[in-house]
Amino acid sequence: MLKDIEIKLAPENLDNKTVILHTLADVLKINQARINDYKILKRSIDARSRVVIYRLQVRVFIDEVPQPENDVVKYPNVADKKSVLIVGAGPAGLFAALQCIQNGFKPIVLERGKDVKQRRRDLAAINKQGLVNTESNYCYGEGGAGTYSDGKLYTRSNKRGDVNQVLEIFVQHGAKEDILIDARPHIGTNKLPQIITAIRETILEAGGEVQFDRKVTDLILSSGKIKGVIVNDGEKLLADAVILATGHSARDIYELLHRKNILVEAKPFALGVRIEHPQAIIDAAQYHCDIRSPFLPPANYSLVEQVEERGVFSFCMCPGGIIAPCATYKEEIVVNGWSPSKRNNPFANSGTVVQINLNDVPGEDPLRMMHFQAAIERTAFKLGGGDLVAPAQRMVDFVENRLSVDLPKNSYLPGTKSVMLKDTLPDFVFTSLQQALPRFGKKMKGYYTNEAILVGVESRSSSPVRIPRDKESFQHPQVQGLFPCAEGAGYAGGIVSAAIDGINCANAVLKFQ
Repeated sequence: MLKDIEIKLAPENLDNKTVILHTLADVLKINQARINDYKILKRSIDARSRVVIYRLQVRVFIDEVPQPENDVVKYPNVADKKSVLIVGAGPAGLFAALQCIQNGFKPIVLERGKDVKQRRRDLAAINKQGLVNTESNYCYGEGGAGTYSDGKLYTRSNKRGDVNQVLEIFVQHGAKEDILIDARPHIGTNKLPQIITAIRETILEAGGEVQFDRKVTDLILSSGKIKGVIVNDGEKLLADAVILATGHSARDIYELLHRKNILVEAKPFALGVRIEHPQAIIDAAQYHCDIRSPFLPPANYSLVEQVEERGVFSFCMCPGGIIAPCATYKEEIVVNGWSPSKRNNPFANSGTVVQINLNDVPGEDPLRMMHFQAAIERTAFKLGGGDLVAPAQRMVDFVENRLSVDLPKNSYLPGTKSVMLKDTLPDFVFTSLQQALPRFGKKMKGYYTNEAILVGVESRSSSPVRIPRDKESFQHPQVQGLFPCAEGAGYAGGIVSAAIDGINCANAVLKFQ
């Protein structure tokens, strides 16, 4: 007999099998000897009261032995099968490739950047020298933006596809099984590169291809159908289906489509700053303690506020994290955040952004939101003074509209410069943040403090352009065989939702073919 129940545990007992068995028997009101095994289905931290606990959903095997599970996906060899071109080797592109293999197609993945190992040198140059390689950086390269910016797997995209399918594929390629049960699963930037490499090896072993330094510079079209792509301004690659999974920062792709009169649309996005606190402040606020228990992970938070009908919210919160420079073009500042698997750095950071609506940027140009975004990033670069030094301000100083005399120690390696951040942010973004931050402080004790630093600008929360597609076929309405996919097309936000959209696009290719 199987029973699914919920139990509560003190943090120090989370891995204590004796205590868990005793608790299960007590909740079920049965003799403990009848429990042959149990499986934790989900676990989450409940810090709503002063006593922090774990809540576990558990499947209990009573009077029966569980059968062994085999969730390993086997991939057929597709070396001689029909090809599908996949532009971009981020989570959408890689998971689209895996699904294409399962559907009997040969995926050819074209990535403008480098493999995960080669990317490290370019990231070091960004952090230590302020040098941006426009084809290999935090956004471009194998694994996409997620590889070196955290690997958070939390998503609300359950209606779009099977979240567990994505998580199980990550586990099959080296992620810890904890991601299958944690309410907010996280891999970590130090672990993701090996997992991404393993996914690439699976694609290659099945007869697919993953090609690096292959920048798509044009599309081959005929009579409203796609026939292939041109890479590096010369070589032609032919296929009847192209999955366009280029991510939210590939401005050249949006410009290419617009130049060829292929419909693209302006899309709302969000803009703001990355806010960093000492992790101890967040721990104290969330766990109601002076010093965090060693049995609890560094605390996170999620905050949202409406300011004059405009949303202000935190996202991509990184406990024990690092603020990273994520520019893709020279002379611009873009910041993001990441955490290692142990989340053991002394700071906690989060993007804190304001909704940007279409009517905030007047005009008919479908790329106007993208140009607006880019102009702010260039202004931030000028305020920082070059070499990717980021403009920054203490939190209370920002709200009270005064220049910070100095800046607190922080995790942003290229360095920060004290400025008036209102000089880089649009007025409505500045005033929205100015009003929201003290309100956040009322919701979370200790949040509103001058020990926190605001670093600008957080501008790549999502794509400022949408590449439209048919809801049923997933194809562009003007170009048969072109499948706009995931974040770059405006249909996903984050690793898991992008991976799901990649899978959905691959399945749409199967129906098309």
